[in-house]
Amino acid sequence: HLWVGLVRVFLVVAAQIGAALATADHLENVDRMAHTDPLTGLGNRRAVDEALDIALSRHRSDAAAVSLIVCDLNGLKRINDEQGHDAGDRALVRFAGMLSAAAAGLPGARAARLGGDEFCIVAPDVAADLVVEAAHELCRLVLRSPLEGVSCGVASTGDDVGQVETAGRLFRLADAAQYRAKRSRATVPIVAGRGLPAGVAANQAAQAPIAAGERRMF
Repeated sequence: HLWVGLVRVFLVVAAQIGAALATADHLENVDRMAHTDPLTGLGNRRAVDEALDIALSRHRSDAAAVSLIVCDLNGLKRINDEQGHDAGDRALVRFAGMLSAAAAGLPGARAARLGGDEFCIVAPDVAADLVVEAAHELCRLVLRSPLEGVSCGVASTGDDVGQVETAGRLFRLADAAQYRAKRSRATVPIVAGRGLPAGVAANQAAQAPIAAGERRMF
């Protein structure tokens, strides 16, 4: 009877442990889904917000660098209109792979899809020059691919961009740089605080201030 009782206790405890592990796995899966873009497998906007909150908290406490690359995939509407949305989805997945490759060279960086054809990389604790080089490499990868191109803007607290206390401020800086890249049809990144790079046409449209109504809301 003693052994029978011990076996019963063991079975009850094992069942409870199994149920706890199953619940933990389920919660982990739910959390992963809540932070992942279902099409590309990259992080989503929620993951970006949380990563930036953590990075900016460290920046405020110990001046750790925070950088952001904002990208807009060129030609997605044309692909959707001419080849269908399946082809558009394939283009997004292809670009997501390139974005992940660029982020892999930046320790602790997170690649994400903000929505539609908009993507980003959050890079905490990395020198601004390394982030800019990663953005250049991303542009080179896209130019060597069948994709039409990508417009990239970079903003980093490691550059002369003024005080950055909020994620919204960093997003606006990177987005304004990305918008200038798109308007000037740049094949290289535009970096906030560094002006237009060599080889980019310094036309009036690229240099003109961007009206508040033209900026995306973050």
